Amino acid sequence: MIRARRTGTRRPRLIASLVSLLVGSALAVSGTGAAAAPAGGSAPSAASVSGAASALAALGVAGTTWAIDERTGRLRVLADSAVAEPDLSRIRRTTGRYPGAATVERLDGRLRTLVSGGDAVHAPGRRCSAGVNVRAGTAYYFVTAGHCTDGLPTWYTGSDLTTAIGPTTATSFPGNDFGVVRYADPDVPHPGTIGTVDVTGTAAAQVGQSVCRRGATTGVRCGVVTALNATVNYGDGSTVSGLIRTNICAEPGDSGGPLYAGDKVIGILSGGSGNCSSGGTTYYQPIQEALNAYGLSVY
Repeated sequence: MIRARRTGTRRPRLIASLVSLLVGSALAVSGTGAAAAPAGGSAPSAASVSGAASALAALGVAGTTWAIDERTGRLRVLADSAVAEPDLSRIRRTTGRYPGAATVERLDGRLRTLVSGGDAVHAPGRRCSAGVNVRAGTAYYFVTAGHCTDGLPTWYTGSDLTTAIGPTTATSFPGNDFGVVRYADPDVPHPGTIGTVDVTGTAAAQVGQSVCRRGATTGVRCGVVTALNATVNYGDGSTVSGLIRTNICAEPGDSGGPLYAGDKVIGILSGGSGNCSSGGTTYYQPIQEALNAYGLSVY
């Protein structure tokens, strides 16, 4: 039996529900504003970048996301179309107190969690994607997005809700964004694959790395990792940190689906902005954190 551990906002909590999927969409930049650059274009100090990030988090503006740009060492702050001009001005004033530490950019689309993978999994009023099949001893589970499993006790193979997969056994959202669902029906297959890819293990993401994701709505899409340790404020108190950012699009129903490189699983889709018609940016919960929290392993 999986037991959740909680010692802070990023620890999982036990609930009863199945793994779900969160879709991120395209991110388009329409304008840029930056704090003054340090003399000579040198990278800002770690203390100034950390200070800017902490000050930004304290503002609590929904529709914002930030991560360190590894090329410049600066904090890259993105504000979606729902962020009002007064709030955008507050963000610029706040980050401006740390000269050269941050850039601020406006997005054309909205950041959101899009619940509608891997393969589709269903709960009443919700459709998500299974991330990756895992096990603990002789018990089998799948990992998906925590914003999907949160509050939903049972998951099914189809929208008619007739064949149950099993119960949600753990959820960690917000702070993290992962959930765990147990396979309770032995007749529901749970191979150790992502589509036709035989999973052999997990890996940590690297900036510039080529990766693909699979979701129930848009299938397989590929791109590159553009940042690590990103934070996204989805609104309504739902802020998730430690995420992987990519330039891959996604749409509702893709949430919870896997991010992978070759035969190694890297993450689980949390959210993003845009769509697969115009392009997008998506964010992923690193998979190993979820596996470590519950003593799970891929197979």
